[in-house]
Amino acid sequence: MQQLEIFQIESPCIGVCQAGPRGYCLGCYRSREERLHWVKLEDEVKSKIVKACALRKKRAFARKRSQDSLSVDTPTQGSLLD
Repeated sequence: MQQLEIFQIESPCIGVCQAGPRGYCLGCYRSREERLHWVKLEDEVKSKIVKACALRKKRAFARKRSQDSLSVDTPTQGSLLD
């Protein structure tokens, strides 16, 4: 049996409408198609998209942390003239 949504699912948009390197919005982590068709989607689909966006955001922050830690741990060679 499908659970009824009591409240309308709001758009996860936070006003940072800019595509990242993987094609997802850097603000809400939705794909272009998810943003484009949001108003036409059923609440069940919107709910799945919101959950997927949370996972995308978590993965993006994990990638950024691992890249930051690599850049901190990796020594850079200085100039011979310094």
